[in-house]
Amino acid sequence: MLLLDLNALIALGYPRHPDNHKTEAWVASLPAEVKLLTCSITEIGFLRVSLQTKLAADIIEARAVLAGLLRSRRFPLVADDLGAKQLPAYATGAKQITDAHLLALAKRHGAKLATLDTGIPGAELIS
Repeated sequence: MLLLDLNALIALGYPRHPDNHKTEAWVASLPAEVKLLTCSITEIGFLRVSLQTKLAADIIEARAVLAGLLRSRRFPLVADDLGAKQLPAYATGAKQITDAHLLALAKRHGAKLATLDTGIPGAELIS
């Protein structure tokens, strides 16, 4: 099982994203039994980034893109009941907090965090 972080989810959702082809190829290379997961943070982040970066014209379009992606890939939504005290020790700066939380959440669910970000220790790098 692999929990996709926000950058991976965005790359999969938008064909014009610069990492779309790499991420699509990586997903296609996974064994059929590997489940891809999502969570509330990545889904909400998908909507936020879609609007901020103008990948989607409005919230209606962003929700439609996300719904289509989740339907086509059949992503189970994992529950998130981790608080700040469960953050891994490597999270010492503001830019690491969400990634560290997602890393801990993936571990909690017996999964690995899948990302395009090279700076997350213990995560599976999409290449």
